[in-house]
Amino acid sequence: MATPSEGSKEGPWTDETKQKFESKSKSEFYDPCQEAAQRSYKCLYRNNGDKSMCGEYFQAYRDCKQAWTEKRRKERGTLW
Repeated sequence: MATPSEGSKEGPWTDETKQKFESKSKSEFYDPCQEAAQRSYKCLYRNNGDKSMCGEYFQAYRDCKQAWTEKRRKERGTLW
């Protein structure tokens, strides 16, 4: 079904997504995990809102989001 790496073998935070994220305007929303989010919405629609049928899609989105934020933190560094 859905895997975090579906569509991209490198994960959500590649050089291309980093460039898109950094060059967007401050008011513009950009999420490299949007594709995984769309798959979970489509699953809900297909299953008449039954969340129990879409657990793998939700997990794929959470995994993508976690990988994205962790990689951003590592690149940016921490303040403390």
